[in-house]
Amino acid sequence: MSRKTLEQNGICPVATTINLLSSKWKILIMRDLLTKKMRYSELKNSVSGISQKMLTQSLREMENDGLIKRKVFPVIPPKVEYSLSKLGQSMRPVIDAMADWGSTYLDKNPTKRKEIK
Repeated sequence: MSRKTLEQNGICPVATTINLLSSKWKILIMRDLLTKKMRYSELKNSVSGISQKMLTQSLREMENDGLIKRKVFPVIPPKVEYSLSKLGQSMRPVIDAMADWGSTYLDKNPTKRKEIK
């Protein structure tokens, strides 16, 4: 369905995107999964400041939305690996644009570098 058709039916594509990526955590998880598949503990360590509860909740929501894939290996101890789905990979240009914009902002506002992490 085209953007125009969606908007004519009262559906906002921008609001849909924001709803899918409703927290900074989801965007940061996607940022890290753009480079490689990761296990839960690797994500926990790479996404600075995220709680275990929020990581688990975000991963479940992202899997339900089709943004990430969860692969369970039948081994003991259990091994689970997360990766971006094809749909999740399609967010690469958006995340790259956010990174470029953030770099430009921080170059122009160096005092903000300590405030924003």
